[in-house]
Amino acid sequence: MLLALGCARMAPPQTLAGTSWQLVKYQGGDGAVATPDDRANYTLAFAADGSFSMRIDCNRGRGGWKSAGPGQLEFGPMAITRAACPPESLHDHMIKRWPYVRSYVMKDERLYLSLMADGGIYEFEPLR
Repeated sequence: MLLALGCARMAPPQTLAGTSWQLVKYQGGDGAVATPDDRANYTLAFAADGSFSMRIDCNRGRGGWKSAGPGQLEFGPMAITRAACPPESLHDHMIKRWPYVRSYVMKDERLYLSLMADGGIYEFEPLR
């Protein structure tokens, strides 16, 4: 008699290093949804050395990121340019919330960044 000992195949770990994304939408914990007028103006790239770069509408930012475990994510301080973006821009929205990103999920070719305390979720698609 053969015994099957839970030999489920594990999916390979997903990593953010070397990936680039553009913003699809932000869904707040209160249900409010914000979408960019042009997704190409809101991009995020993760480098293998632990740095990231962003385009946030009319500004650019750089900083560090780390993942202490599967699905965990934290961004360090970000250096950012200071151009004045138009009123309908999501610039201020993202700058205010970015330090509170704490986790991520990659599913169906999308990246979801979750803010702490159910503060909301940023949804990104691959940058092509």
